[in-house]
Amino acid sequence: MHPVLLIIIAVTAIFSYRGFSDQAFFRKYEFHIGSIRAGEHLRMITSGFLHADFTHLIFNMLTLFFFAPVVITYLGTIHFVIIYFGSLISGSLLSLYFHKNDYYYRAVGASGAVIGVLYSAILFDPDGKVGLYFVIEIPNYIFGIGYLLYSIYGMRTRTDNIGHTAHFGGAIGGYAITLAQVPSMLYENTLMVILLAIPIILLFILEKSGKL
Repeated sequence: MHPVLLIIIAVTAIFSYRGFSDQAFFRKYEFHIGSIRAGEHLRMITSGFLHADFTHLIFNMLTLFFFAPVVITYLGTIHFVIIYFGSLISGSLLSLYFHKNDYYYRAVGASGAVIGVLYSAILFDPDGKVGLYFVIEIPNYIFGIGYLLYSIYGMRTRTDNIGHTAHFGGAIGGYAITLAQVPSMLYENTLMVILLAIPIILLFILEKSGKL
């Protein structure tokens, strides 16, 4: 395992484990709209190192373990770190934007950062396979588009406790940062760039029309 990836997984696991048993610690560093709007902006990053439970933690870290090497191979360590933390912040910013008036809104998890890395990997390897539930294999690009559309649905219905907004924001971050770092993708992989942009455009159309 690449040292930087190992460090991110280890720190996240340690931080999350502390949060499982220390409620005060958990509340101090979680994403909480009221606290962030009161000036505690560091929560927008620290919340990405907390998880609700072991299942949440393991799923995110396994996803990162499988897809981070693709990004590291193509871009190197520094750019991988930029995408990881850029996606984490992008997810937090989108959550803050959509929930800015819900002062009690809380969230935790590295999902925004992990999804950002996943979408970066999809841009580099769209025809690779994602093991859905570790059983059904589907192409990366189908998973990517489907996940974004599902996230829009989740944001509209709000019938579960999944932080779809952070997931979507992370995907946007990973997508945008990767294209900024490798602009040649715009003409070398034009179809995939356009396909992944469609759900992002749809999100903002729905938001502007008041349907989210």
